[in-house]
Amino acid sequence: MGPVLAGVLQLLALIGALALAYVPLGTYMARVYSSDRHWRVERWIYQGIGADPDTEMRWPAYMRGVLAFSAAGVLFLYLLQRLQGVLPGSLGFSAIDPDQAFNTAVSFVTNTNWQSYYGEQAMGHVVQTAGLAVQNFVSAAVGIAVAVALVRGFARARTGELGNFWADMVRGVTRILLPGAFIAAMVLVACGAIQNFSGIHEVGQFLGGSQQWNGGAVASQEAIKELGTNGGGYFNANSAHPFENPTPFTNLFEIFLLLVIPFALTRTFGVMVGSVKQGYAILATMATIWVGFVALMMWTEFAHHGPALQLAGGAMEGKEVRFGVGSSSIFAVSTTLTSTGAVDSFHSSFTGLGGGITMLGMMLGEIAPGGTGSGLYGMLIMAIIAVFIAGLMVGRTPEYLGKKIGTREIKLAACYILITPALVLVFAAVAMALPTPAHSMTNGGAHGFSEILYAYTSAANNNGSAFAGLNADTQWFNTTLGLAMVLGRFLPMVFVLALAGSLAEQKTVPETAGTLRTEKPLFTGLLVGAILIITGLTYFPALALGPLAEGLAS
Repeated sequence: MGPVLAGVLQLLALIGALALAYVPLGTYMARVYSSDRHWRVERWIYQGIGADPDTEMRWPAYMRGVLAFSAAGVLFLYLLQRLQGVLPGSLGFSAIDPDQAFNTAVSFVTNTNWQSYYGEQAMGHVVQTAGLAVQNFVSAAVGIAVAVALVRGFARARTGELGNFWADMVRGVTRILLPGAFIAAMVLVACGAIQNFSGIHEVGQFLGGSQQWNGGAVASQEAIKELGTNGGGYFNANSAHPFENPTPFTNLFEIFLLLVIPFALTRTFGVMVGSVKQGYAILATMATIWVGFVALMMWTEFAHHGPALQLAGGAMEGKEVRFGVGSSSIFAVSTTLTSTGAVDSFHSSFTGLGGGITMLGMMLGEIAPGGTGSGLYGMLIMAIIAVFIAGLMVGRTPEYLGKKIGTREIKLAACYILITPALVLVFAAVAMALPTPAHSMTNGGAHGFSEILYAYTSAANNNGSAFAGLNADTQWFNTTLGLAMVLGRFLPMVFVLALAGSLAEQKTVPETAGTLRTEKPLFTGLLVGAILIITGLTYFPALALGPLAEGLAS
C-alpha cells in the first residue's frame, strides 16, 4: 500500500468514526445543558464554592463568573509552580521562574497550553496532575459554557437570561469531559501509553553517556489534552513521544478525540435552537474547510521534489516514521483548525506552503471545527457576518434564527473578528522591530519571520502549537505571549456574551418569503466564502512575507 493511499484510508476511517459519534454525543450534550436536575456530586461542588446553580444570570453576571473563576485558576497555578521546590513529588525540580510561571499559568487557564519549557525536565507530578491536568478540564468546560450561553441567546426570547455559569461549567466537567477522558485514558493505556508516578530513572547508555526518563500520569493527561482541545504535552516532544502516542492507531484515536466534541457541538446547537438542520449547515461549513485543508496539506507534503524525498515517500523531515506523511498531515491540520495545539510532527519542518496551511488554520479563528466551545461560538459569529453581508446584497434587514441582526449585534460581531488579528499583527510587528526578540529565531529570512508570526498567531488564537524553531523561553516572549493569550481568550468572550444577551432580549421574528434560508447549501457556501475572504484580506500581507515567500522560493 502506498503512503498516499494509506493517508486517504486513514482520513476516511476518521470521518466514519466522527459520523458515528455525531448524533449520540451531540444530543447527549444538549440534554446535559437543558436539564434542570443536579447530580449529588454536583450539589456538593456548588455548596463548596457557594454557588446557587438555579439562579439565572444575565450576560454581565455570566461574564463575571467566567473572569473570576479564570483569575482564580491563574493565581492558583502560578503559586503552585512557584512553590514546586517544596512540594512532594517534585522529582527534585526547582521552582519555575516568575515570567515562565506566569506564561504557563495563563496558557493552561486560557485553553492555549503553550509551553516554553521541557515538561519532563521542569514539572513534577503535583504540578502536572493537580495543576495542569485540572486546568485541562475546567478551561475546556468554560469554553463550552460560553458557547451554550450564546446558543441560549438564539433560543430564548424577551429575556436577557443566559443560564448559570457555575452549573454549565460543572456539568461540562462531570457529565462530559470526565467520563470521556476516563474512557479515552483506558484505551491509551491499553495501547501502550504510560500511567504511573515513578521518579527519574536511567534507561540505558547511549554514545558514552546515560539517558534518564521520568514517568507520570501521561495517559490520563493525554486523554483530556486531546478531548478538551488543550494540547499541552507531558513531554517536550508532545504527541510525537512514544510514551504519549505509541502507535499509528493511538495517533488516529487522538485525532478523533480532538475533533469529536467540536463537531458534535453543532448537533447540540441544532437541538437547542429547535432545528437540527441549522446544526447540519454549521457542520457542513466546518467539515468543508477541514477536509479542504487536509487535502491541501497532503498535496503540499506529498508533492515532493528530488530523489531523496521521493525515496522517503514524502517530506519526512520532522515527521515520525511511525505515522508517516498522511497521518501527520491530518494531525497538523486538525490541531491547528481546533485550539488543541498538540503536535505529532514539527510544523517548522513542513514544506513552506505546508507550514503556511497550519498558520492559516489558526488565522481562520480556529472555527473548523475549532476548540471545545470556542469553535462553535466563533462559527456562529461568522454566520452573523455572512447573514449581514447577504442582507446588504438584497437591501433587507438581516435575520438569523429568528433574531434581527441590528447595529448593536453587528458591532459586537465585528469587534469579535477584529480583536485577534489586531493582537497577532501588532505583537508580531513589535517583535520584529525590536532587536532582542529576533535573537530567539533559529532561522533568518522568510522562515524566521514565520517563526515569530506563528508564535503570536498560536497564542492569540489560544492554540498553543509552535513552529519549533523559536526560543520562546525569554522574558519578552513569556510576557507578551502571555498577554496575547489572556486578551485573545477573554476579550472575544466579552463580545460573545454581550451578543448573547442582546439576542436573548429580542422577540422571535417569524420567517417570511424574503427570509434567508440559513439551513440550505447556498448559505453554507456563502459562509465558507465569507470566512476565507475575511481571513485572506486580514492576513495576506503577513503570510506573503513568511510562508508564501518561502514556499514560492523553494
